[in-house]
Formats: sequence, C-alpha cells, structure tokens
Amino acid sequence: MKQRAGPAHSPTLRFQILIINSKYKFMVHYILKQIKITSSRAFGKWFAKNVVEETIDLDGLAEHMSSHHSPYSKGAIKGVLTDMIMCIKELLLEGKNVKIDDLAIFSLGIKNKLTANSEAEFTVAKNIEGVKLKSRATGDLMSKALNLDATLKKVTYVNGKLTTGEEGPDSPGASPNPDGSLTPDPSPNGEGSENGENGGGNDAGENGSGD
Repeated sequence: MKQRAGPAHSPTLRFQILIINSKYKFMVHYILKQIKITSSRAFGKWFAKNVVEETIDLDGLAEHMSSHHSPYSKGAIKGVLTDMIMCIKELLLEGKNVKIDDLAIFSLGIKNKLTANSEAEFTVAKNIEGVKLKSRATGDLMSKALNLDATLKKVTYVNGKLTTGEEGPDSPGASPNPDGSLTPDPSPNGEGSENGENGGGNDAGENGSGD
C-alpha cells in the first residue's frame, strides 16, 4: 500500500511562507528638522523625517527577492517584475485601477493647471498640465500594519555619517500599542512623540505641501 504523500507546496507558496516566517522588527531611522519657512504657521517647530540610506532599483529588488531562498533566479524574478510594471501602466492608461494586495492600489490622476470660468472655456491645452500616478497603501503596507513592524530610532549626522549616539540598539525607540499606534520609549534627551500622526511626521511641514 502506497504511503500518501504530504501536502505539496508550490514554489510561490513556499516563497510566501518564507517571507512570513522571516518577519521581525525593523529599525526606521529618523532625524529631527526645523521648519524654517517664515510664512508657515509651524515656523521654528521641529519634526521627524525618516532617513533613506539607499534607493534599491528593480535589479536590486530582484536580487533581494532571490536571496530569500526563492526557487526562482534573479533574472526570472526581474523579468516578471518588468512585465508587471508594463502591464500596470497599460491597465492604468485604459482607465482602470490596479490593486496589489499588501502593497497599494495604483491609479491615475489629472494635474490641473488652471481653472476655467465655465465648462465651455475649458480646454485640455490651457487647463490641464498632465496626468500623474497615484497610490494608496493596502493591507500590510497600511500605516496601522507598518507601525506594528517598525521601531523608530533617532539618528544624527556627524562628519557626514549617520550615528545614533546611543549605546543600546533599541534606545530611544518606539513600541507598538494594541491599536497599532506607536508609543515612544523613554528618551534620555526628553524628546517628544515620534508618532507620524502627532505633529509633523511627514514632509508636509517642511514645504507646506503633501503633493
């Protein structure tokens, strides 16, 4: 009598399982910046800005994905990603939105240049500057989910290099609350809240525009 084989996992499913099992706390570095725009209502105030230490291109992303014990080569992954990008653009130009679970909903928006006094006076050439890509986070990349996986840590620039100025790897940091918001850990420097929802957690305070 033949022994029944266990459940078979497709290569895609195995890759997903490896990604899920490798989840851990990620350290998000930030620096403090002062708003110096005199016309801003928040002039002189300070806000946190995340530090981007490197930009990964498509080639780097494919290599990173392949390194996760994926059965697919870097070249195969890059080929699929390249095709995906091309198809997303095609679908968006056909007037569709594209939703990728746990990433974002992609859509197109119109960049208006001038308003028209009446419908009859409106023309594309005069009133529209062009189109733009818009995205809205979904699933695991929504703010509430990101807050559960991220730990914030202040860094500063010393001689052009980033340094934490702290001995402990997690101090000062931020711990997630049950509702997904972040509570800063006690800081020896008496720093305030690092939650992006409280007082300038994005770049809008710096230039007065979120677009």
